Amino acid sequence: MKTANTRWHDGAVTPADRAAALGFKGATIWLTGLPASGKSTIAARLERRLVEAGRPAYLLDGDNVRHGLSGDLGFSPGDRRENIRRVAHVARLMADAGAVAIVSLVSPSAADRALARELHEAARVPFVEVYVDTPVEVCEQRDPKGLYARARTGEVRNFTGISAPYEAPEKPEILVHGAEEDADAAAARLYAELEKHRPERGSAAGTD
Repeated sequence: MKTANTRWHDGAVTPADRAAALGFKGATIWLTGLPASGKSTIAARLERRLVEAGRPAYLLDGDNVRHGLSGDLGFSPGDRRENIRRVAHVARLMADAGAVAIVSLVSPSAADRALARELHEAARVPFVEVYVDTPVEVCEQRDPKGLYARARTGEVRNFTGISAPYEAPEKPEILVHGAEEDADAAAARLYAELEKHRPERGSAAGTD
């Protein structure tokens, strides 16, 4: 989807040029899972690890983007879809620029996550889906914002895991068992996955 009477302008620098100059490719790490599954904690640990290693990275957290980029949206299926569309486009642009975009969103719809993947594949930008699989009972025990309890009483509507469905990924690149795996260990696995996307030494700029 695009605005009428516009066309895409290709720049003078390709993703391969950036990768050759920086020594690594940009990528998007997309963490999905139930609320309070541990996504944001893992994402924050990964962001710190990347920045400390000298790689540009930025965390696009689900709550944070609703303070501006998606501040006009609610939690209806249509608004969730639009929120994911916006975040997917921002992440793709950041990754295309050579950064690691770390997305932490419930993103409960498989179709919406597929759209995010398709946007990246069309731009030839690495996309890594991470499913933080944490039982709803564990998420509810954590309940840092008290939302599960409020959803149980009907005060919060369209709450994923209680009054709205979650479609678990069938083939994520990485599966994290959120009730068992330490956040630092999970972040280390994601970091190792990103290392696979380093450009080969000696590769010419302008090639993939």
